[in-house]
Amino acid sequence: MKIAITAANGQLGRAIIRACQALQREQGSNLELIGLARSPDKALDLGIEVRPGSYDEPQQLRRSLQGVDCLLLVSGMDAPEQRIQQHRNVIEAAKSAGVKKIVYTSVQGAETSTSFSPIIQSNRQTEQDVRESGLEWVIGRNGIYIEPDIDYLDSYKQLGAIRNSAAEGRCGYTTRAELGYAYARLLIEPSHNGQTYNLHGEALCQQQLVDYLNQTFDTGLTYEPMSDEAFEADRQQELGEFVGSIIAGIYQGIRLGKSDNPSQFEQAAGRPHLSWDSYFAALAAPK
Repeated sequence: MKIAITAANGQLGRAIIRACQALQREQGSNLELIGLARSPDKALDLGIEVRPGSYDEPQQLRRSLQGVDCLLLVSGMDAPEQRIQQHRNVIEAAKSAGVKKIVYTSVQGAETSTSFSPIIQSNRQTEQDVRESGLEWVIGRNGIYIEPDIDYLDSYKQLGAIRNSAAEGRCGYTTRAELGYAYARLLIEPSHNGQTYNLHGEALCQQQLVDYLNQTFDTGLTYEPMSDEAFEADRQQELGEFVGSIIAGIYQGIRLGKSDNPSQFEQAAGRPHLSWDSYFAALAAPK
């Protein structure tokens, strides 16, 4: 089987490629992995063939997808009105090139009423386009990455707190490595075809996240809820209007309960999601 993975140089794309390589070694399966990247020269360290793969260049995509059996489409990062057409470019190129199956990385969140909702709506449109493509398909709806909270720890320590608008809402967090493993299985195993899976681990509220960070890194953080408006202004000031609004919308959706969904990770991956006790214990272990 020849599998192509888009956005191969991104963090999720890399995690999926690494998981496919590990599964290939474990199972002894005959897989050929191909990375697609807007800048292939930046993905040469992956140890696989890398072809050009800009979502904005349909002809390039058709050439790069020749001979591919199964395609992993990582959701784009552009504005919602752009990404729908970009994803359609990939889907149409896959059909033209003779690809048999598409696996799409979608996302969970509030479909209305937040500044993140246009992103969710664009993903839902791509889900529909994938289902109507005439190809075999699988859709994963990712939970929220927990790694940014680890990466942001120094800023939290400076503030002495985590501050956002999630309040007591629970969030189905996950990790890129766990998603990588699940998507590797979804790509390789035909039993998942025609399924849509929520992919995340145990849902946590912000206070539970703070408790894990304090226990793991010996910090004394607290959780301080903010209003939606104040948090959005804060994020826009630091990250700019577009990204700041998206982040604020994600946390508003968490407060509204839109990230606390039943998880089908075990059905997708064939094993339970890594527990947060285990995840944080590994972070605390001596390197």
